[in-house]
Amino acid sequence: MSDIAAEIVPVITSRPSADPIIRCTGLQKWYGAVHALKNVDFHAERGEVVGLVGDNGAGKSTLIKILSGVHTQDQGRIFIEGKDASITGPEVAMRLGIETIYQYTAMVPEMSIAQNFFIGREPLKFGRAGFGVVDRKKMRRESMEGLKGVGLHLRGPDTPVKALSGGQRQGVAIARAMHFRSKVLILDEPTNHLSVKETNKVLDHVVELKAQGVTSIFISHNLHHIHPISDRIVAMARGQKVLDVPRDEVSVEEMTRIIS
Repeated sequence: MSDIAAEIVPVITSRPSADPIIRCTGLQKWYGAVHALKNVDFHAERGEVVGLVGDNGAGKSTLIKILSGVHTQDQGRIFIEGKDASITGPEVAMRLGIETIYQYTAMVPEMSIAQNFFIGREPLKFGRAGFGVVDRKKMRRESMEGLKGVGLHLRGPDTPVKALSGGQRQGVAIARAMHFRSKVLILDEPTNHLSVKETNKVLDHVVELKAQGVTSIFISHNLHHIHPISDRIVAMARGQKVLDVPRDEVSVEEMTRIIS
């Protein structure tokens, strides 16, 4: 981290509305002696695209892991749709409507599209989770309907995920989130290692999600990807929030200076 970044005075012009879908106050996180989050306030509005940027070690990944239930904060509070929330695991986050798509999406390459689409949430013909009979016909049908809903037309529901490109896998993950009516989609470096065409498709998906009222938190090192589609830019450095402004108030060049 450069001396310039250390001298940055936080620029905060965005404040939460009376009814944000996510509001975090005073988040603190330590990993041993490392103070990874330092009294961070964060919010996301309904149907908003928040661009979250920062260099390695800035704290953005820690913040996202807390919201997605991978880690829990040591101090601070999280409110989801105005209600105090304790996000103690990924399954809790998903129940609250928060879905996370990582750079390397959590899919099993050897399994089919349909199986990955419903992994951990398989529909049953009868019985209960762990003791029922899986409705594979429904899985095949609904997975294909979900993919068509985001403009993906793949070979078939039984196609193994390992046969898909990186962009197609991201599309499956986004379609899965939409099928289960996620309210917040966290995309962690979703365009890394994708072709220009596939990158543009993923960015189009984010814009489509906004049109459907879904909130997106988009994390990327590529500021030229993140700036055009974001409504608001949040930048972090050394575990602190140093910038929180509407997109039109900051240029890509200014973002580069702040996080470099």
